[in-house]
Amino acid sequence: MANPNQGRRNDRDRADKGPKSDTTEKVVFINRCAKVVKGGRRFSFSALIVAGDHKGKVGCGFGKANEVSEAIRKASDAARKSMVAVALRENSIPHEVIGEYGGGRVLLRPASPGTGIIAGGGVRAVVEAAGIKDVLAKSLGSDNHANVVKATIEALLALRQKDQIYTLRGIKSSTPEAVIA
Repeated sequence: MANPNQGRRNDRDRADKGPKSDTTEKVVFINRCAKVVKGGRRFSFSALIVAGDHKGKVGCGFGKANEVSEAIRKASDAARKSMVAVALRENSIPHEVIGEYGGGRVLLRPASPGTGIIAGGGVRAVVEAAGIKDVLAKSLGSDNHANVVKATIEALLALRQKDQIYTLRGIKSSTPEAVIA
């Protein structure tokens, strides 16, 4: 006798077979756009999403669709695909850095433990998703959400660990006297 559930998949089976991901996503901005047509206005939506694993990987995605949920889904897929690794030092960043993208400029400064994230909007979403706990940030240029988010990611990509800088300069990192001289 055949199993009556054979060939069918229930919701539990689908949830178990899906990819396990520990990434978190944050909606930074949703824009509604109106196109005037003969019968009235036709609305479409765009979504800007930041995704990260809180362990040094972060990415942003932009999606457009006629429904908000579909725009968010497209943006989250794009954000997961564009994730990049950034250099962190404990719960902060190794050094001060400025990131630029288009008209957006973002200044990031390391902060002492317990300071928290002193940032707003898109900058906060990016640094939280990357796993940074203590940082001071200031958006200096444009207030365009997409450019601010991309400038923040550019700033994080420009970060280098101390040993990476030593090797670029040809200094041995094991001897502290070489740094002084």
